[in-house]
Amino acid sequence: MTVNVIYWTGTGNTEAMANAVLEGIKSKGVEARLIFVDEATIDDVINADAVAFGCPAMGDEVLEEDSFRPFMDEANKVINGKKVAIFGSYEWKEGQYMEDWTNEIKATGANLVAPGLLAYDYPDEDALEKCKELGKALV
Repeated sequence: MTVNVIYWTGTGNTEAMANAVLEGIKSKGVEARLIFVDEATIDDVINADAVAFGCPAMGDEVLEEDSFRPFMDEANKVINGKKVAIFGSYEWKEGQYMEDWTNEIKATGANLVAPGLLAYDYPDEDALEKCKELGKALV
């Protein structure tokens, strides 16, 4: 099984979540790659059996617009039927972006393995444990 965790982070919060998702995947005996979105290619999505995407809320509760949003727009075209998980952190408002992103993923026909996972600010131990569980659910 091929699993990739593709993420964007500005402060390290979502990177910490990505590492915990990766840990959860590996705890099930599955190899996975952690890829910062600027280094990812669409082939990293196409050739994976499952993909976790991580991005924090930016601006007015949107995905990061310079790197992650364009990548996600391309990924959305190829994830129909694929196992997908999404996660990210937020620091203001209510995390509405995750609900919007969840609906976006569902509209692609992807198999969203769990509700989008949010962590407020830097993920605490409980949030990191949920990230590990999300990784396990992906495989």
